Amino acid sequence: MKDQAETLRLKLSESKSIAKTIGIVSGKGGVGKSNVSVNFSLSLSQKGNKVLLFDLDIGMGNVHLLLGGQAKKSMATFMNDHDKNLNDIIYHSKYGISYISGGSGLNEMTEWNKAHIEVFLCSMQQLQARYDFIIFDMGAGASINTLNLLMSVDDLFIVTTPETTSMTDAYSMIKFMHLKDPQKNYFLICNRAFNIKEGNEIVHRLQTVGKKFLNKDLTILGVLPEDSSVRKAVNSQIPFLLINPRSKVSTALQNLTNRYLLHQDGINVDVSLKESRFFEEIRKLFFMR
Repeated sequence: MKDQAETLRLKLSESKSIAKTIGIVSGKGGVGKSNVSVNFSLSLSQKGNKVLLFDLDIGMGNVHLLLGGQAKKSMATFMNDHDKNLNDIIYHSKYGISYISGGSGLNEMTEWNKAHIEVFLCSMQQLQARYDFIIFDMGAGASINTLNLLMSVDDLFIVTTPETTSMTDAYSMIKFMHLKDPQKNYFLICNRAFNIKEGNEIVHRLQTVGKKFLNKDLTILGVLPEDSSVRKAVNSQIPFLLINPRSKVSTALQNLTNRYLLHQDGINVDVSLKESRFFEEIRKLFFMR
């Protein structure tokens, strides 16, 4: 274990770039979060970025299905075999993005132990040197380990829908994470809006509530309207960006990606400090118990 960790740290030190880490979450299931994760990742890839999409819905993941791929190896495989690292379970989709499946069988669900976490952290260091973006698609049912991971990422995308329960749960998720880390960056996305106007009202309402009750500035990232091409894409196991690149939802998704990248251009972060902060924080969270 020690030799492997040392090799990975050496490879990282030789790299000149460190991946941006993004966690995509929602307060409840059924809001289309995985669809957002897949198509946002694809949009980043289309702009020349190397992207790894990480399905953290262990045992119930569907990222591989949305990409028309398979999941013979998954996070469940990784946690059941101590000789594997994350590189062993990465798939490379035909659409240009890499992904790690969460697995798709309830019997695959298992708990992380210290050995899993050590190998996971060492593997993550290597992956951060290989990719421009690492996207974590978090399942609706959060474990302590996935929450720890998400509290360590650079940015958090909060996906909601216009439903009242979805908005309430989204705010509860923001409040929970804000109490753990007041410095975390949040980006709001309204998915499946009847129209752009309705979606904007939703995200502005969340933004106002966050400022009023948490004294926290929440960045509005965009609105994705309800679109029949999404259902067609899911049934075809092809991302909606490719099913119909000119649809309302595809155009909105591309605008959302551009808005995020423009936001990043305005932030100047020392890469060495960023890497150090990410792994220092994630290790502290995992081993503080």
